[in-house]
Amino acid sequence: MTTTPDTLHDFATPDCFARLRRTCADAGPEAMLEALAASLAERRRWHALFDARLMQARVAVGLPPVGSPGDIPAGVRERFDERSLAACREVGWSLLDEGQVAAAWMYLRAVADPAEVSAKLEPLALTLATAANENDEQSSHKLQEILGIALWEAVDPALGISLVLRTQGTCNAITTYEQAVSRLPAARQRPAAGVLVAHLHAEVVANLTHDLEHRGIAIPALPASIPTLLAVAGEGEAGLYADVSHVQSVLRIARLCEDEPTIRRAWELGTYASRLPADVVYPGEPPFENVGEASRLFYGSQLGFDVEQAVRFFRRAAATAEPEAGALPCDTLVLLLTRLQRPAEALHAAIARPRDDGMPSPLQAAGALPSLVDLAATAGEWELLRRASSDRGDEVTFAATLVAECQKNQGNRGPQV
Repeated sequence: MTTTPDTLHDFATPDCFARLRRTCADAGPEAMLEALAASLAERRRWHALFDARLMQARVAVGLPPVGSPGDIPAGVRERFDERSLAACREVGWSLLDEGQVAAAWMYLRAVADPAEVSAKLEPLALTLATAANENDEQSSHKLQEILGIALWEAVDPALGISLVLRTQGTCNAITTYEQAVSRLPAARQRPAAGVLVAHLHAEVVANLTHDLEHRGIAIPALPASIPTLLAVAGEGEAGLYADVSHVQSVLRIARLCEDEPTIRRAWELGTYASRLPADVVYPGEPPFENVGEASRLFYGSQLGFDVEQAVRFFRRAAATAEPEAGALPCDTLVLLLTRLQRPAEALHAAIARPRDDGMPSPLQAAGALPSLVDLAATAGEWELLRRASSDRGDEVTFAATLVAECQKNQGNRGPQV
């Protein structure tokens, strides 16, 4: 039988009830409730403690101890809510400290900063992952609770993906990312995407290094990059140092990332993918039909490699894309030009984006693209966007440019006295 956390600890003895009766008679209901709460906390009966704290909150604001509170005046409701949230924090953190993750989250969901919860989950998860690998059933169950909160409640997607990689492997981690993480805004996806990129990069480096050692080829001083190792391996097609589908999936997921270390690892993976045998790669979606070469250009240009070649490639892809390709070719160009700090060109590309009622691209859906108004503000191209808005009958964007320009001008003049 599955037990709740409270059944693991001692319940009240007959003496406890007698003490409650005496305390209420001698010191009043408030003192009795505080004594009850202290006893419950000492015995770690956390769910019962929450009920006691709520009763204290009701009594403190003049409500009956149980039952429907009815209509509560606003001021009373505010005081009651403050005490209720404090009870959630007290019980939630206590349960989490005991490793009762799912039970703790019931209370912490409404009151805790996800970063605070994550800070507690990470060391606990690492301990549980080690025990789970040793076939500890209870640890495995608790680890699944952490995964559920980290991923499906989006408390810490990066931690969740790290745990899946550690316990279930790369394939499951990529699938889990697609199911649980890809629905989040770009800023929430990026740390988890970075975990996948770093993991696959390390896998390719390790396997490539092992192959070179096996072939008796001298390896450059570590840490060696994938391009350096490939150069040592010689010209021609690269060997299969990671599952090709994993490489292509991670190169796609990494497009949301902005930090230099992840971009560099993704560029190295793109360089590797561009040298894979043609008969083992899968065609990607436009403009990444050739996933390896397009990824090499996309990520490398953000590091200063082949910048103009990359811009020409993605500009041409956006201009020649078939309607069924959707918005991704144009959106990729906008994103790249923005990251290259060429906002005027990015604005022109965004305005040229085809208007349709189709599904948004993954970049749009994640909120990875700058707004037209932000691009116009950065580029100082207000009139360009206003003409486009007028031509399209978009009075809302037109009005937004007027407001944004006024605010920017007022900001430049400083506060009005």
